[in-house]
Amino acid sequence: MNAQPVGAVIIGGEHPGLGIARSLGRRGIPICVIDDQHSISQFSRYVNRVVRVKDLKDELRTVDSVLEVGQRYGLEGWVLFPTRDETVAAFSHHRERLSKVFRVTTPGWETVKWAWDKKNTYERAERLGIPVPHTFNPRSESELEPLYNRLPLAIKPAVKENFFYATGAKAWRAETPEQLRILFRKAANQIRPEEILVQEIIPGDGRRQYSYCAFFRDGAAKSSLMARRMRQHPREFGRAATYVETIELAEIEELSLRFLRDINFYGLVELEFKQDPRDSNFKLLDVNARTWGFHSLGGPAGVDFPYLLYADQVGERVEGSRAKTGVGWLRMITDLPTAASDIWAGELDLRSYWRSLRSTRVESVFCAQDPLPSFGEVMMLPYLVAKKYFPKPGAQSKTHNVEDRKGAESVAGRSVSEGESLLAADKNVISPRS
Repeated sequence: MNAQPVGAVIIGGEHPGLGIARSLGRRGIPICVIDDQHSISQFSRYVNRVVRVKDLKDELRTVDSVLEVGQRYGLEGWVLFPTRDETVAAFSHHRERLSKVFRVTTPGWETVKWAWDKKNTYERAERLGIPVPHTFNPRSESELEPLYNRLPLAIKPAVKENFFYATGAKAWRAETPEQLRILFRKAANQIRPEEILVQEIIPGDGRRQYSYCAFFRDGAAKSSLMARRMRQHPREFGRAATYVETIELAEIEELSLRFLRDINFYGLVELEFKQDPRDSNFKLLDVNARTWGFHSLGGPAGVDFPYLLYADQVGERVEGSRAKTGVGWLRMITDLPTAASDIWAGELDLRSYWRSLRSTRVESVFCAQDPLPSFGEVMMLPYLVAKKYFPKPGAQSKTHNVEDRKGAESVAGRSVSEGESLLAADKNVISPRS
């Protein structure tokens, strides 16, 4: 009998997690998805097991739940793939404990802290000579007055997940002193004052925003991809890209490598920059120490990021690669309203929109070989919007245990339940679906 291949445990089943599952599942690698909500990955033919847990926002509960799932289902030695920032922080802080059961792809906190908190990110970048937006950290309303002559300004969080789960926004724009005071007060009601950043607004929309993406280890990018956000929503403070295209841009590559080498990074990473038209500098906005929203663009561009990380973890040799240019990624469900709005506002012409569709080689969810997640996303859309943008205040689990579910749901003729597997046949052994 052939030895069972090492599997992958994906934390979070939204479209970034689905992209990981497809990348690895196509190669016959068993997939287990752990989530604290219903997600589109449960519909995928490449996902062998879906386990619902009570809470993936609390650090200790997350680690306890992941370890319990691993031990319950015999996932020892499987490769962990976090898809959310709070999971990255949890895995980084508890790396030693998790490593007793899993292969942990997240670096230690001495590295992750420079990506997790934007104050740390900007401090390190400035020390390295990497341009960043002018950023201030007032601790009270009385410290806002010196900033009035710099308006308009953005109110944003140092730790984005804390703010996003509380408000559903990535940042707020203040045009007047009164707005700045009101928004600062509003932010202080949700997060600690030391996490509130007031930042200059770099002119321009997502078309001035660029990403450097890589599998990085031992001080070098083993494989890399650069991309430009052609469309995003909202247009100014985009929560997410809706259309992205690969490019070559030496300036952001050099800046990114400088930062990653300095923090001794390991794993998959995205660095986001915005070009300032006032001085032409590319300014570092964010560092994502995990898979990012459009990572599945790597496959058709020649850089299969999830498999590169998996192969490194299990000791397989994979040749390095560099992404082809002109390859597009589309998130149709959000791009349609975004493109319509841009066309109506005169920011996008029909010819450019048609060209972007012709350049698209991968859609975030739809896949002809795995079509059910796209149908599932449409059916689940009201639930997903409510869960993401209208979270229940203070809704947290009170236990660390995996939630046991009495019933089961029918998903495309298969059973999905808390602590139960999604297998076509044998319920006791995880094996890839055909």
